[in-house]
Amino acid sequence: MKRARILILTASIGSGHTRAAEAICAALTAHPHAEDMQVDVVDFMTREVSVIHYLMKRIYLTMLRFVPDLYDVFFRVAGKNTSGGIVRNAFAWVMVCAVGRLIRDYEPDLIVATHPFPEGAAALWRARNGESFALAALLTDYALHEIWLTRNVDTYFVATESMAAGMAERGFDARMVHATGIPIAPADYALTRSEAQMRVGLTEDLPTLLLMGGGLGLGGMDLTLTALEAVERRLSILVVAGHNAALAAHARGVARTSRHVIRVFAYTHEVSVLMRAADLLITKPGALTISEAFAAGLPLLLHDPIPGPETENAIYATRCGAAVWLHPGEQMAPAVEEILDHRISQMRQAARDCACEEAAQHVAEMLVEMLTRKRGERNGSEKNP
Repeated sequence: MKRARILILTASIGSGHTRAAEAICAALTAHPHAEDMQVDVVDFMTREVSVIHYLMKRIYLTMLRFVPDLYDVFFRVAGKNTSGGIVRNAFAWVMVCAVGRLIRDYEPDLIVATHPFPEGAAALWRARNGESFALAALLTDYALHEIWLTRNVDTYFVATESMAAGMAERGFDARMVHATGIPIAPADYALTRSEAQMRVGLTEDLPTLLLMGGGLGLGGMDLTLTALEAVERRLSILVVAGHNAALAAHARGVARTSRHVIRVFAYTHEVSVLMRAADLLITKPGALTISEAFAAGLPLLLHDPIPGPETENAIYATRCGAAVWLHPGEQMAPAVEEILDHRISQMRQAARDCACEEAAQHVAEMLVEMLTRKRGERNGSEKNP
C-alpha cells in the first residue's frame, strides 16, 4: 500500500511554531505505524516557498523590533469577530497560490498547520479545488484568536480545556476540538537538577537563573543581565541568546566582569537540560517556552511580552500560579529575590500541575486516526462510484 503523506506547514516567525511542528514530526516518526507514513515539515515563510511570504516575515519582524505597538493594533483588529474574518481571508487569498504549489508537489493526504497563515491558505485551496486531503490546525498560544478560526478545518488542537470550550461557544463542533496541550520536544524527565547542572558546565551549587528570549533572542535580555547585578546573593545565570549574535557577544562581555557565574549559549536543542538545571526562568512569554517550563516544573518570571499573543500567554501562566509577570516600572532584582526566598516551591508545583508532557504523542495519535478515517472514506468512494 502507498505510504500516507503528512505535510506539516509551519512559519518561522519566532521559533514556537517551528518547534511545535518538529515535536509533532518526532512523535509521528516514533509512532508504531511510522513505516506507513511519509512526514514532511515545510516552513511556509521562506523565500523558496514564496518571496512575498518572506517579505511579509521581514516586515513582521521589523515591526516587532521598532514599532511593537503597531503590531498590537493589528492583533486586536484581527481578533475581532467582525474584522478578524476579513483579515484571515485576505491573508489566505494572498497565500493560496503558494500553498497550491506545495499541495501539487507533496500530494498530501493530511495537512497540519502550526500557524494561521498556512492554515487559512490550505482551507481556501481545498474549498476552491475540492481536494480530498484532511486538514488539522494546532494553535500555539494559550488564548483563542479569530485569525485561526476558519470553518473549513477538520480538527483543531488547542492548549487548554477553556480554549476548547470557547470554540464550542463560537459554534464549533466539540468533537473536532481537542485540548491536548501544546506539543513540545521529548525530554529526559528523570534528569535531576545536579545532573543537568553538570551537563551545562556548572560546578558551584548556586541559585540558577535561565534567561531566554525565544529563537530570536528578544525581550531585552541585555537589560535583564544588567538588572541582575543588583541581586545580592551570588547566582549562576544561563543565557540562551538564540540566533542573536550581538546579544551573545554582550553576555560574554558581562560574564568577564560579573560576580555571578554566567554561561552563554547560542540557539540550542538542549533547552530541556538547561531548564532542569535552573531554579527560575526569566523570559518573554512565548507559548512553547512556557509549555517546556511547565513540563520541567520550572517557575517563570515573565517580562516584555510581544503585544498580543504573548500578553495572553503571560495572563494564563500568571493565573495558574506558575509565573510572576514583571510589568513596566517594576524592578527585576527584588522580584527575583522574592521568588527565590518565598515562592519557589509553590510556583514549581503550579508549573507541574499545568504540564502536558505527552501533548505531541496525543496529537500524533489523533492524526493517525484522521488518516485512517480518510483512507477508509477514500477506499469506500472508489468501490462505490
